[in-house]
Amino acid sequence: ALAATPALGAARAMLHVMIDTLAPMVEEFAELEQSLGDPATLADPKAYRRITRRYSDLKPIVAAYQRYKEVTDAEAEATELLEDPEFAALAQAEVAELHAEKERLEEELQALLVPKDPYDRNDVILEIRAAAGGDEASLFAREMLEMYERYCAQHQLKLSVIDTAATEVGGYGKVSAEVRGENAYAHLKFESGVHRVQRVPSTETQGRIHTSTVTVAVLPEAEDVDVELSPSDYRVDVFRSSGPGGQSVNTTDSAVRLTYKPGTDEEIVVTCQDGKSQIKNKEKALTVLKARLLERERSKAEAEAREARLVQIGTGDRSEKVRTYNVPQSRVTDHRIGFTTHELDQVLAGQIDPLVEALTQADHVQRLAEVSAAPAKAEAHGAS
Repeated sequence: ALAATPALGAARAMLHVMIDTLAPMVEEFAELEQSLGDPATLADPKAYRRITRRYSDLKPIVAAYQRYKEVTDAEAEATELLEDPEFAALAQAEVAELHAEKERLEEELQALLVPKDPYDRNDVILEIRAAAGGDEASLFAREMLEMYERYCAQHQLKLSVIDTAATEVGGYGKVSAEVRGENAYAHLKFESGVHRVQRVPSTETQGRIHTSTVTVAVLPEAEDVDVELSPSDYRVDVFRSSGPGGQSVNTTDSAVRLTYKPGTDEEIVVTCQDGKSQIKNKEKALTVLKARLLERERSKAEAEAREARLVQIGTGDRSEKVRTYNVPQSRVTDHRIGFTTHELDQVLAGQIDPLVEALTQADHVQRLAEVSAAPAKAEAHGAS
């Protein structure tokens, strides 16, 4: 359960206003249910996917709303019986029970009505880059990848490496991976940002603690309806892979480089060389390019609306950070929410659920605050 906060209290005060908007949702749900049985919908995969997603989103809201109406009506009827001496005692117990049920349903509806991130279900492009700290940063980049591999395995998510740039010390200058599975973006989206590690490197003879940073970007994969991309928008170059993958990789021109709008301010370069097939590498590179284009559009729209919904990854400077991993003290701190745990070994073993859950709850509270503030802003705007 969410802790009581002013934001939650304000949002609950607005609940009845929000409930008034549910009747159209019930009508939409009925229309969607009818559409799912339409042969034309079944014959259109994109439309079917869009409708089933919306239907799935509305189903718990409609069920809770219908139950809320039933309980509210029953409570009103039981309240009337309080005036009848013959039934007052029974009615009093029933009113108390129904009132408790109504409050529970109000909390459920409050949670369901909070605007959801439309990309939570999407698969993910995960990009990890060594930033400040040289070799030590590249080693930590590799550890970060291993941490996410373990976390994904725990949540039945499949992580596949797309492209790597290995360093001489066995780390990664950068690595790109694809994560597929149910709610992949919802699981990983709060990992975006600068991750800082403080520890004594194995090469340090004086025992001094060094600080290194790694940037993590979590990009929702774009669907065909999200990004329009024409072959004329990008250049394709093929070359011999220098990465892992065995002899067959290194002896054929299987690596692919895509350059989007080369020579312009909008240029984006994507490489993929970890697969043996040039065709597969091109497909993966296109997936990454579309994800970056989608992220660019999202960031632009959010900046214009002054809504910082995503945490920017920053420059990688040591002073910019979303999370610190302090090895000597076995401490992990997420600076966005002030969350600290002394279970560093478990975190690096992929057990980051406590961090993810705390960040998700903080995001939920923020969304509730925005919902509760919206009517006040609209009223103030109307008054002006």
